[in-house]
Amino acid sequence: MDSPTRRPLVLRGARQVGKSSLVRGFASNFDHYIELNLELEKDKRLFTTLPDAKKFVEAVQAIHGVDRKDGQSLLLFIDEIQQAPIAIQFLRYLYEKTPNVHVIAAGSLLEFALGKVKSMPVGRVEYIAVHPLSFEEYLIWTGRTSLQKALDRLPVQSLLHEEISEAFEEYMIIGGMPEVVDAKANGASPIELSRLHGIIWNTYMDDVERYGKNESERNVLRHILNTAAGVTDRFSFANFGGSNFRSREVSEALAALDKARVIRIVRPTKSLKPPIVPELRAKPRLQWLDVGLLNYSSGIGPETLFNGDLSDQYRGRMALQVVTQELIAQHEEYGYEPHFWIRENSNANAEVDLVTQMSLDLVPLEVKSGSHGRLRSLHQFVERTQSNLGIRIFNSELSIDRVTTPQGFDYQLLSIPLYGVGTLSRYIAFAKTKMVN
Repeated sequence: MDSPTRRPLVLRGARQVGKSSLVRGFASNFDHYIELNLELEKDKRLFTTLPDAKKFVEAVQAIHGVDRKDGQSLLLFIDEIQQAPIAIQFLRYLYEKTPNVHVIAAGSLLEFALGKVKSMPVGRVEYIAVHPLSFEEYLIWTGRTSLQKALDRLPVQSLLHEEISEAFEEYMIIGGMPEVVDAKANGASPIELSRLHGIIWNTYMDDVERYGKNESERNVLRHILNTAAGVTDRFSFANFGGSNFRSREVSEALAALDKARVIRIVRPTKSLKPPIVPELRAKPRLQWLDVGLLNYSSGIGPETLFNGDLSDQYRGRMALQVVTQELIAQHEEYGYEPHFWIRENSNANAEVDLVTQMSLDLVPLEVKSGSHGRLRSLHQFVERTQSNLGIRIFNSELSIDRVTTPQGFDYQLLSIPLYGVGTLSRYIAFAKTKMVN
């Protein structure tokens, strides 16, 4: 609220990630608060035409009984703004004509409405991406702030490592959807948590009617949502999930789900230095909005997960999902895209689980669900980049070791616990002060 520009802030993100709740909590910082929900006809009617900004503010204040004195602050929240594309255009005039009003807008399906906006308020609004709760946020929400604070002190005390690891295992089961986490914090049973995941997932299934332009597209979308949990590795668009759908049909449907942030397309890259250039012709993999929803869609409820009755393969899938999810959550910009690295030729294939840009370098991240695992692909990446750092994310404590590849190249292997990926930059900074000679 102290920003000198006071541009309207637009929150972007999938349904049920807590955008509206964030704003309502933030509203306590203001003298007055007005909330419009454009899914309600009475609020949507305010935007049948492009209104005069000053008269609009006066009108909504009168409608909501707000008697604002000189010097008093007002937060205006326009929720589900995608329901009236003209309201998105109107943000420009609120910025230009009513600089004494703080404006926040949000929309779960906003990406589908932007193409209908006749004049985008370019340069007059700011965007922030809202994600499911990160692990740190999960700890705070569930009342374990002492563990959250322990993550800031590197290396994490050995006495706390096991307890934090157990909390992260719980996070991998439940995920970060705010409604589910809140229920967990209030003592909900595993069956109740599964029921809440089902309600959220059914909301996304219902949204198919909005994603698809016609019944044919909606059929493809339904098929993808019903079968995507069974796609455990890189995939081809054609015949997705054992269907007869063509590559283009599946590609367009997945692009819509990616736009809605429900299921993301994670593209491979062959880049060895920035910028990361995606390989559009190579097989991608899928990333779910939230690991809890992946578990639910896989038919694995919290009651099964809490009993620990999981295959090593599925644990590996959960680990990669949640590490990628944590990596995405570190970025406020909506356009951030995760990538993994591949090398494909007749002599040798390699695949590093994730690559991320840190300053002027690409940093490879190899994810292991256990405490061991081969590093062949990581070796190939650092050999080709001549990088002095490779990162292994696995179920063990922090360590920094000097490693030699089969080709005789030396580099530093930074091994961080699964729960540490949310503070990855902090681990890298710490490692640079402790490099093994």
